[in-house]
Amino acid sequence: MQATDAKVRNRRFAILSQAPSDDFSKHWSRLEVDPEFELLRGPETGLVSLRGRIGGGGAPFTFGDATATRASVKLKDGRIGHAMLLGRDSKRTAIAAVIDALCQNRKDEQAIERILIEPLADAIRLRDEKRSAQTTATRVDFFTMVRGED
Repeated sequence: MQATDAKVRNRRFAILSQAPSDDFSKHWSRLEVDPEFELLRGPETGLVSLRGRIGGGGAPFTFGDATATRASVKLKDGRIGHAMLLGRDSKRTAIAAVIDALCQNRKDEQAIERILIEPLADAIRLRDEKRSAQTTATRVDFFTMVRGED
């Protein structure tokens, strides 16, 4: 896998993991793909450790755990896909693994990008813009006034 392929794959997983569930289901069904596959692993739900750094540059430390679900699938034609998403949605994780396997074929990847990934990216962008507008509308600027005798 080349570096550009890895970036595209990471972007795809970021979008699949952040997309609202209703939008994910709606656009997946629009894709009209129902490949035969077998589960190689999972879906399995467990915990992953979350790591952080104070100030972004300090020593790493574990600050908690998050629930995650992972799955690996093998399509009938031999392509293998993997997925790990935060949360407990095993069906969505299995579909994400199928999408990963399908994207190993350029033609399938282009259709998935056009029909599934781009609309989901637009939905995420709209959701984020709406949240940002709501946050900006309720923003309060604090300032300190200095008294003259101090």
